[in-house]
Amino acid sequence: MWFLSDIMNRRSFLRTTAATSVFAGTAQTLSALAADNAYRANIGLQLYTLRDDMKKDTPATIKAIVDAGYKQGEMYGFPNCDDIIKAAGDHGLGLHSTHFEWETAINPSDEGFSDFKKIVEKAKKLKLTHLVVPYLQGKDRKTLDDYKRLAGNLNKAAVISKEAGIQLAYHNHSFEYKPMEGSTGFDVFIKEFAPEMKFELDVFWVKAAGHDPVSLIKKLSGRVSQLHLKDLKKGLELPIYDGMPKEAFKELGNGMIPMEPIIEAGKAAGVVHCHVEQDQSPNPLASIKESMAYLKNL
Repeated sequence: MWFLSDIMNRRSFLRTTAATSVFAGTAQTLSALAADNAYRANIGLQLYTLRDDMKKDTPATIKAIVDAGYKQGEMYGFPNCDDIIKAAGDHGLGLHSTHFEWETAINPSDEGFSDFKKIVEKAKKLKLTHLVVPYLQGKDRKTLDDYKRLAGNLNKAAVISKEAGIQLAYHNHSFEYKPMEGSTGFDVFIKEFAPEMKFELDVFWVKAAGHDPVSLIKKLSGRVSQLHLKDLKKGLELPIYDGMPKEAFKELGNGMIPMEPIIEAGKAAGVVHCHVEQDQSPNPLASIKESMAYLKNL
């Protein structure tokens, strides 16, 4: 009889423990996704998503972005963004971060980074807080030594931007994870980046390279300044380092990447801003509305 009692007590204990674990995990996730969560309450959009619409009518496009519920926009092509800056001011879209003419930082024209300093000066006047290197041309990423050289230049540029109160970061794709000489370009950046230099982690490209975004965010805790949130089509054979098909870019919730754990991990890692982005879409405005609906209805 005592044996049966022990079994029943053990089963009760296991049920209670399991329920407590599930509740704790759910509570943690809900904390990250609550309506007043800092990321969701101030969710951004990488404006490159609507680049074609911008060319046709920048003010109307910015207004549509605001009407869709986005609170801030991350610019591209800075410092040549005066039309975006004016439209954002007219329609109340916050501007804190921008992708910029990255050659000024990775391949400076002089030792004093004079061209980059001009970009930093304009960014400071606009009260921007983040500058992001958005890409690397093939000529700059042929070898691991290329990545080491770029890291050295970016470290110097990051010190310059920090003096102006601006965080410099590097936005990844998947090519940085391509195996090369027993390592990867991204491994070089992790090792070589100084404390002043951060990452803007794009979770789509991390996943495309066959890695887990949550694990990487945790690994780089304190070194990720911003996140790009976008989803990757289900059923693709990974990794994909080059030649991403257009249909691979999906709205949040329509792909293989769970966003809730990413938002939670970002919070714990000290991420400042999250920006929705979708590089390709037959109807970008409809796509950003669908991604916003996903974030609101989680």
